[in-house]
Amino acid sequence: MHASNKQPAIILVKPQMGENIGSAARAMLNFGLENMRIVAARDGWPSQSAVATASGAGRILDHARHFPVFNDAVSDCHYVFATTARNRDITKPVYGPKEAMIIASEKISEGDNVGIIFGPERAGLENKEVVRSNALITVPVNPNFSSINLAQSVLLCLLYTSDAADEGLGVDLGGRRII
Repeated sequence: MHASNKQPAIILVKPQMGENIGSAARAMLNFGLENMRIVAARDGWPSQSAVATASGAGRILDHARHFPVFNDAVSDCHYVFATTARNRDITKPVYGPKEAMIIASEKISEGDNVGIIFGPERAGLENKEVVRSNALITVPVNPNFSSINLAQSVLLCLLYTSDAADEGLGVDLGGRRII
């Protein structure tokens, strides 16, 4: 499937482990999303460990677009969400995953290209990437331990695509309404 602008681009920025890329692909396909973008994968691209971990979601990896620099990966996005667990000295709206997916769905319905950026496993997104975003997504977790695996973060955000569909929002993808 060619990546559609009728669904958000899931953008993995400098992912460090192929296993997490493959697991993120599995999470995406669980919710019918196929628009993956990868920025400067640490271990290069394509990745055999990503393919092995994708377990049936290899087509997401087959069609994933790879970019050497972050700005190229978001250049066609009208609205970008940055995922982060850290407090930042940046003034941006902050949403939980459910509210963010509803907003993403509304933006897509209006014809906007939406991107959701996820940072590298070790430290997350850098401020320069967060500054490019329009809003932040933060999952309410234990403030004393806010480290979420990359693929788990993708899954947590996409879990709420069904809530956006329940609100009557979203784009029809193969008879199933999701964002």
